[in-house]
Amino acid sequence: MARKKRYLTATMADGYVKTIGPTVAPFTHYWRIVAHLNDGKTEVFWGHTTSAKEAASKEALTKQAGKRYGWASFDFEIVALIEHPRP
Repeated sequence: MARKKRYLTATMADGYVKTIGPTVAPFTHYWRIVAHLNDGKTEVFWGHTTSAKEAASKEALTKQAGKRYGWASFDFEIVALIEHPRP
């Protein structure tokens, strides 16, 4: 039997809303990195994971990436995904 497709929403602290779906994947958390570059520009990286622990592990990798690519700084956020009915 086919699994039910879900729609998931992440709402970040700054009000940004990301919707994922339809998906049958067991995603539970969304992460976002805003890299502040030395020239004043920013780059955004994001993804979703199946656990809070997996999402948190991305922060250590982000610190390494910041050093490697010479970012001035970065913001790293994790939020839980909320399931909602089809839009």
